[in-house]
Formats: sequence, C-alpha cells, structure tokens
Amino acid sequence: MSGGQIALLAVILLVAYLVRSMTGFGSALVSVPLLALFLPLKFVVPLTLLLDFTASIVMSGIHFERVKWNEIGVLIPFGILGAVLGTKLLADMPATPMLMMLAGLVFIFGVRSVFDFHSDKPVTRAWAAPAALTGGTVGALFGAGGPPYVIYLTHRIRDKNDLRATFSVLFFADGMSRVVIFLIAGLLMNTQVWTAYFASLPLMLGALYLGGRIQVGLSQSQMTRLVGILLLVSGISLLFKALYA
Repeated sequence: MSGGQIALLAVILLVAYLVRSMTGFGSALVSVPLLALFLPLKFVVPLTLLLDFTASIVMSGIHFERVKWNEIGVLIPFGILGAVLGTKLLADMPATPMLMMLAGLVFIFGVRSVFDFHSDKPVTRAWAAPAALTGGTVGALFGAGGPPYVIYLTHRIRDKNDLRATFSVLFFADGMSRVVIFLIAGLLMNTQVWTAYFASLPLMLGALYLGGRIQVGLSQSQMTRLVGILLLVSGISLLFKALYA
C-alpha cells in the first residue's frame, strides 16, 4: 500500500470503530465497502474479521443468565453452514461480481437505515434458518453478516437486556467460527493481513475508547440514519468501481 492508502485505511477504521462504539454495530458495514474501493476483498474481509472479533471481546459484558440459549442453538449451526459457503465464494469468485453483490447489499441496508424501515411484528422460528444462512454467508463473504441476525432476533426477543446479551454471545460464536473456517481455507495465512491487523489494533482500541466518551448530540435514530447515508454513498461508489474499473 502507498502512504496515501495507509492514511485512508486509518481514517476509515477510525470512523468505523467510533460508530461501533457509539451505536454497538456497523463497523464492518462502514469499513468493508469503503476499503474495498481501493483494496482487494480477500485482504479487506479477513482484516475486518480479526478487528471485529477483537472488538467483540473488548466490548463484551455478557450477562449469561439473560442469554436466550434456545435461539442461539438454532442459529449457530445454520450460520456455520453459511460461513462455509461464503468462504468458498470469497476464495473462488472473481472480484467484479463480488463488488456488485456487496454494492447491492450495502445499498439495501443503507436505504433501510435512512428510512428506518422496521416492524414490531413477531416472527416464527421458521425464519431462523434463512436468517442464519444469510448472516453466515454474507459475514464470511463481506464481513458484514450482522443485520440478518439483528432483524430476526429483534422480532423474537422483546427485552432489550436479553437481546443485548444474546447478540453478544451470538456474534462471539459467529466470529470464532469464521476465524476457524478462514484459517482452514488459508484466508488468514497472509502476512500482510496480520501485519495490517497488529498495526491497526491500537487505532481500533483507541476509537472504541473515544467513542464511549464522545457526546455527539445525536439520538440512536439519527446516528442510524447518518450511517445509512454513508452506506448509500459507499454502495453507489462500489457499483461504479465494479462496472468501470
């Protein structure tokens, strides 16, 4: 990477983990599409996985008595199957189709965030399999598999403390499974990825620390919309890159 690319990578990671610290989500959704504009996905996704997994450990404050283990037990097996499929696609698929898929995915989540599309209607457990398969596949392929899990569980668990605890365990287990699968597939056997990870670690930890103390004067809804606008812009930029690079 050139000096300019290293500086841009640092700025993107700083913003991504400030968002993660202030909102509890969004680091991969912010960082992956922006980094993919000038770096290959086979470098970006493993790097983001390592940083996000570390952030999950640092931010964990799990109240195990509140975890809905019956939901976790259904989601994890399908999530692992999805992660295997996503890893296979990441290793074998050409760059242009992956960038177009990522652009579409990011654009959809951007629209959902900007316009705050949601419903309080409960869903049946029959949706666990497609949600986990989608989350596992998208997580391994693009590093941003959280939204399908979030959408499903917010329609299953009403208590916010139970929901937060369940998310913490689920994302830890999901991250761990992807680390193992990426190691087996050889996607983490890359000295450049590990060099970038250790170099980025102080920046990520600093961003998490700062984000917990910054008062930006925005509500959760306003912050979500702001992230959505960023996703829309990055999704459109990715699409242009895929079509005209």
